[in-house]
Amino acid sequence: MKSKILVINGHPDSKSFCSALSDAYAKGASANSVHIQKIDVSKLDFDPNLKFGYRKRTELEKDLIEAQQLIRWADHLVFIYPTWWGAMPALLKGFIDRVFLPGFAFKYRENSNLWDKLLTGKSAHLIVTMDTPSWYNRWIYKRAGHNVMKRNILQFCGITPVRVTEIGPVKPSSTELRGKWLDKVKRLGEKLS
Repeated sequence: MKSKILVINGHPDSKSFCSALSDAYAKGASANSVHIQKIDVSKLDFDPNLKFGYRKRTELEKDLIEAQQLIRWADHLVFIYPTWWGAMPALLKGFIDRVFLPGFAFKYRENSNLWDKLLTGKSAHLIVTMDTPSWYNRWIYKRAGHNVMKRNILQFCGITPVRVTEIGPVKPSSTELRGKWLDKVKRLGEKLS
């Protein structure tokens, strides 16, 4: 049973549709008497640029230290964000670059090409808004952005399974359709998927 859920809104605009989706998921999950925490990446105070890569340590800002604590705490991570240019927004990528560090999310083995996955035992769900039709994202773009987040980031760190739910196309959608998407995401929260 997933009893500790962390909902991460990765949209740079805190008044976006992704924010409403984050609230809907949390509302649905709260019906299950689980513990829910939320991170709104747009409200964090941090430099998203990993200036030196892993060559030189950049001290973590207070908000990023708290984010790491919440990620450690959680059994299940829910990332809600838009797809822009085939991938996540730069601010969310900067958050991941700065938070999912060696020693926290993974650890390289000395004199080896292998690594230790330090976030095992956690699962994740990506709820991703798009303006591209789902079929086009699947067959033409090969779900490139989803694969980066799912395989190259989360599974690399030991987080599995990782589910993906696509919402869209958002831009031409009606108020009625957006309401249906909010209900769908609320139900996902109720099922803790």
